[in-house]
Amino acid sequence: MRTGTLVFQAIERIVYGRPAAQALREEVDRLGARRVFLLVSGTMNRTTDEVSRVREALADRYAASFDAMPPHTPRDAVLDAANRAREAKADLIVTFGGGSCTDAGKMVQIALRHDIVRHEDFDRYRVVVRADGSQTVPSFEAPAVRQIAIPTTLSAGEFNATAGCTDQRAHVKHTYRHPMIVPRITIFDPAPTVHTPLWVWLSSGVRALDHATEGLCSQFSSPIGDASYVQALSLLSQALPRVKQDPTDLEARLDCQLGIWLSIAGRQGGAQMGASHAIGHVLGGTCNVPHGYTSCVMLPAVLRYNRSDNAERQQRVAAAMGHPGEDAADVIAGLLARLGLPGRLSEVGVGKESFEAIANHVMHDAWLHTNPRKIDSPEQVLRILEAAA
Repeated sequence: MRTGTLVFQAIERIVYGRPAAQALREEVDRLGARRVFLLVSGTMNRTTDEVSRVREALADRYAASFDAMPPHTPRDAVLDAANRAREAKADLIVTFGGGSCTDAGKMVQIALRHDIVRHEDFDRYRVVVRADGSQTVPSFEAPAVRQIAIPTTLSAGEFNATAGCTDQRAHVKHTYRHPMIVPRITIFDPAPTVHTPLWVWLSSGVRALDHATEGLCSQFSSPIGDASYVQALSLLSQALPRVKQDPTDLEARLDCQLGIWLSIAGRQGGAQMGASHAIGHVLGGTCNVPHGYTSCVMLPAVLRYNRSDNAERQQRVAAAMGHPGEDAADVIAGLLARLGLPGRLSEVGVGKESFEAIANHVMHDAWLHTNPRKIDSPEQVLRILEAAA
C-alpha cells in the first residue's frame, strides 16, 4: 500500500490579479504592522514608479527601504539589508522584485532574529550536505519579523521555506532552511512585471517549468503533486510563448504566475528535485549564471541522462506540454528555441575548464542525491555537463 505525508507550508494566503500597492496596504492593515521595511529591485526603484506607489500606499506604515541586492543574494548585501531593517525597527519585511530579493527577505528574517552582524555568523545556520548525500540541517528559532513577497519574476522562491545565499568569498551558494522563513503572504500582480526584462521573465519561467518537470519525474511522487505539476506544465508551456509574442498581455503573465504556484504546490506531497536543480545551484553561485538560464541549459541534458530510469514519467511531461508521444527533452528544447533562450552551457559563458570544479561542488547539493538515476560520483556529473556543453 502506498504511503505518504502531505505537508502544508506556513503560507497564510496568496492574493492574485489585484494591484500590488492596494493589496499590500490591505494586508499590512490586517496584520497590524507599523514599521514596514521594503527590500526592492534597484532597477525597478530607479526606473519606474512601482515602488513609489507602494510607499505611498503604506503612508505612515513605511519605515525604510533597501534596493541594492545583487543576483544570487550575496552575504555582504544581506548584512547591509539586515542592518538597515534593524535600524528602522522593522516589524514586517516586504520584498518587491525577483528571486534574489525574495531570498534576501528570508535571510534578513534569520539575521534579525539571531543578531547576525558578521559574514561568518551565517555559517551556524546553513545546511551542510556531504558528498555522500548525508546532511546536517541546523535547528534554530523561528523569525519574529515575517515577510510578504511581491514577485516580479517566475522563480517561485516565495513558495519555498528555503533560501539560497552566496558566500562570495568561497564562491559557493549555500542553503538555509526553516519552515517559518517562507513568506507569510504572496501578492501576484502581473502589471509591474512588464518592467522585468523579457529574457528574465521567460527564463525564470523555464526555472518554474524545471520545478514541475523534475517534480513530475521524481520517484517520490504523490497524486496531489502529479496533478499540480501537470497543470503547471500546461499553463507555462502555453503562457510563456504568449508573453514572448505580446509582452503586454497581462492575462498571459497572470497565467504564468499561477503556473509557478502550481509548479511548487506539488512539493507538499513529498516530490524531490533532481540533478538539473543541483547543478543549477552551482552554476549560479559559482559561475554567476542567471537563475533561469541554469534550467535552460541543464534540464534537457538531465532528462536525457535520466531517461533509462523514468521514461514513463517523462512521457507524462511531454503530454502535459501538448506533445504526447514525443521525447520530453526534445519538447523542452523546442520551447527554449521558440522563446529565444540559450540551451547550451557554452551559450551562458561556462566552458569545459570549469566542469571539474562544478562537478565536485554539486556532490554537496542535497538534490543531486534525490535524482531519479542515482549519482554518486563527480564523473557522472561530468557526463551530464559534457552533454550540455
